[in-house]
Amino acid sequence: MKFATFLYQTDSSDMVATARRAEELGFESLWIPDHIVLPVEYRSHYPYSPSGRMPAPPDTPFHDPLLALAFIAGVTSRIRLATGVLVLPMRNPFAVAKATASLDVLSGGRLIFGVGIGWLQEEFAAIGVEFEGRARRTREYVALIKELWTNPTPSYEGRTVKTGGIRFAPKPIQQPHPPIVLGGDTDPSLRRAAQIGDGWYGIMTSLEQTRDTIGRLRAQERAAHRSRPLEITVNPRFSAPLDPAQVRELGALGVDRIILNVSRKPSDAIAELESLHAGLLAKV
Repeated sequence: MKFATFLYQTDSSDMVATARRAEELGFESLWIPDHIVLPVEYRSHYPYSPSGRMPAPPDTPFHDPLLALAFIAGVTSRIRLATGVLVLPMRNPFAVAKATASLDVLSGGRLIFGVGIGWLQEEFAAIGVEFEGRARRTREYVALIKELWTNPTPSYEGRTVKTGGIRFAPKPIQQPHPPIVLGGDTDPSLRRAAQIGDGWYGIMTSLEQTRDTIGRLRAQERAAHRSRPLEITVNPRFSAPLDPAQVRELGALGVDRIILNVSRKPSDAIAELESLHAGLLAKV
């Protein structure tokens, strides 16, 4: 089992201290969430809370994930660096391909490219990007980015994006390319992960939900005739703290990586990482 955590801190010294301590304690990866803006009022339903509301208020500071991870790459040496998850259809895919390739090269091949289609319609509207059609754009942007990352003479033609007659460099270090992890637990999200992803990421509220979702994901894998199963990453938001027995149960369900939440307060975050190491990482 791989253990990861979120990097929520925003001050540079706090981020460095948290990232370095996570690396020292044996955490496999750091994940950074993504919002460009947060609307003061919204009607969109947040899918990972019974209330339908985000836990983060609108003035919550969110760094640009790729810039923040590039900064962290320079002060760490082993821990992997993950977008958790980047809302791809809000962005120019060529710029994302360039930034992620650069991050993979400069970090020595440590990028995990987590991707989502987004749920917050008001955020799309605020930055002038169409909300409808975001699933198709995500599929085509992922295909384009793979082409740019891997082909010496990249060429792609879709309904929402096309290119040809170009060169793209640098290429990522990881071969054939950095792992692409698709987020979301709806049936279309699971199908998309099975068809175009290397991994899947989900926020889970119980073991029962995890078991059901992974069962549906495996069915989508079979339908897609995958030669290799997806790497499964979950962020458990259970009613009680995770214990070693639950970690073993998650492993038996096929979970490969668990992302553990810690406080946004730097001193508390480091103490919680140390407690998680003693209570979980060292025991399983």
